Amino acid sequence: MSASSEQEKSTANHDHNKSALTPDHDLTQGSIPRHFRNMAVPMAIGMFFNTAYSVVDTFYAGLISTDAQASLSIASQVFFLLIAVGFGLSSAMAALIGNAYGEGDTERARQIAQKGLLFGALVSFLLTLVGLYLAPELIKLISTEGPYRTGANHYLNWLLLGVIFFLLAFIGNGILQARGDTRSMQRAHIVAFFANLALNPLFIFGIPGLFPAFGFNGLALSTLLSQSGVMFYILFRVFKTGTFANASLASFLRMEWQIYRDILAQAIPSTFTMMLMILSGFVIQFFLKDFGSQAVAGYGVAMRIEQLVLLPVFGLTGSLMPLAAQNYGAKNYQRVREAAFFCFRFGCTMMLLSGAFLWFLGGVVLTFFTSNPEVVRIGASYLKVTGLIHWAYLIMFAINSLLQAFKKPAWSLLIGIYRQGIGIALFSYIYLAIFDFGVIGIWLGIATSVLTGMLLSVVIIRRLARQLGVLAA
Repeated sequence: MSASSEQEKSTANHDHNKSALTPDHDLTQGSIPRHFRNMAVPMAIGMFFNTAYSVVDTFYAGLISTDAQASLSIASQVFFLLIAVGFGLSSAMAALIGNAYGEGDTERARQIAQKGLLFGALVSFLLTLVGLYLAPELIKLISTEGPYRTGANHYLNWLLLGVIFFLLAFIGNGILQARGDTRSMQRAHIVAFFANLALNPLFIFGIPGLFPAFGFNGLALSTLLSQSGVMFYILFRVFKTGTFANASLASFLRMEWQIYRDILAQAIPSTFTMMLMILSGFVIQFFLKDFGSQAVAGYGVAMRIEQLVLLPVFGLTGSLMPLAAQNYGAKNYQRVREAAFFCFRFGCTMMLLSGAFLWFLGGVVLTFFTSNPEVVRIGASYLKVTGLIHWAYLIMFAINSLLQAFKKPAWSLLIGIYRQGIGIALFSYIYLAIFDFGVIGIWLGIATSVLTGMLLSVVIIRRLARQLGVLAA
């Protein structure tokens, strides 16, 4: 067969594989702002309801006691540390499958999706066992003896039963995001929020004579039930896309070692990056514990509010990854640059507005979740400091999405080691031990690590983009 015939065949196969994506899901064509809007708005709305889900838990825990709010805060951090591998696998699915679609290789996209789901099921079983052994020690590390440590252990024991629900939902969402589908998870989060809103009071307080009251553990039971629904719906959407058309059980179980290696190479750095993000919370809790449960509760409630305000950023930067991944796979570097700069410009504008909101109104919002004036004072001081650096978060999150899209997650890990490990611990210690700033010193430690981490991220992405040809030398 002639070289020209081979080229024609390759082009035909590429066009055929590209046709597996609808116009909305083919991110190598069409308006970049429109693609951002189609992905970021549903993603932000979904994240809003997911964060509001946590806010509902915080609200009901506050009805029980301040200790219950502190228990919820530290137990949630331990749990998300354990399932950080789910975030890594989700990022791996979005990046690898997105690249495969950009290259026109639909069969490889299908194989990666199959192996990712199987891997997630196996890992969820192992994580449950690890959690049962390690979780009590982690909670002990960031708490003092008393009711809020006991409550955290009980809550976490229930929540460990749902590891598989979270992991498979993460992986399924990564598969959908690679296609530009962020609406499915949006719908799942909305339904889960309303389910949690109804189930929390039912499981906590019960119905006299009809349904038993589980108290604080009712929060965990509500989460187990609602998150299982998220998993089943997301997997239903994945199978409905046709990603697994004509797939057999044998194809799922077949050992494709190269694909597993590719998934692990992408997922491991992303997992450790997320672990570092969560571990930074442990470092913060370690410093906070000396200031009592009111400081722990104030930070926990303030974090929920900050997450709500950061939702547009999560949606915007989360949408950048599949956009950049498909276009990087298609070697459309100009389009990668356009998407990145749009994200930077639009996102920084939003963050200036969100920072102003936290500075002036953060303390008022806190009063909706607690009547304890000390908790409000401590939480408001955190929101004022973090509101000043939201623009830096936007830049870092966007750069992290680009590193994932370029299949260079190890750089994200390096940045995370500095910012969330070394930076927070070092600067918080300096402000507390040397300058004796009190609780505000912890907030300043966080801010300093974020700003210096952002500068490191900018240096890395510029050099890497030039090496890969994405940015002209």
